[in-house]
Amino acid sequence: MTMAYHRYHRIDTKIVRIFNTYGPRMRLRDGRVVPAFIGQALNGKPLTVFGDGSQTRSFCYVSDLIDGIFKLAMSDFHEPVNMGNPREMTIKQFADEIIRITGAKSTIEYKPLPVDDPKCVNRTSLAQRKFLAGNRTSVSKKELRRPSNIFGNRWLRYVNRLNR
Repeated sequence: MTMAYHRYHRIDTKIVRIFNTYGPRMRLRDGRVVPAFIGQALNGKPLTVFGDGSQTRSFCYVSDLIDGIFKLAMSDFHEPVNMGNPREMTIKQFADEIIRITGAKSTIEYKPLPVDDPKCVNRTSLAQRKFLAGNRTSVSKKELRRPSNIFGNRWLRYVNRLNR
């Protein structure tokens, strides 16, 4: 509908598709994979992977998302843009990385894949590559190494509760 509006009225429009953003002030139990895996690992529980873990996701740190949205807003690009990290990883790889980073003794527990789980890979389109060529993410998954970067001061309270 936005593209039709853009074409018909010849006005500036932007379409952003946001994928798996993580960053400061996330809630441990908000249902997204980053806090879910970290919370499970820190509690010594198995990390829940739905399906066989081969489905891929693009993880993007919030500052990169904001930067990308701003650059898109200032551009003359009008095609839809998937905002995410160009490097995708499988959910299984991500679970292994969280276990490694947290030093947890957790295992991975596989459960049936929900029917509404996205099956496709979130690759960028050819049109997007034109816009994205000069707009790369600057924050890597190293930000996951310090959960305080994601959960802020609540992280310290959480760790203190675990250590009682």
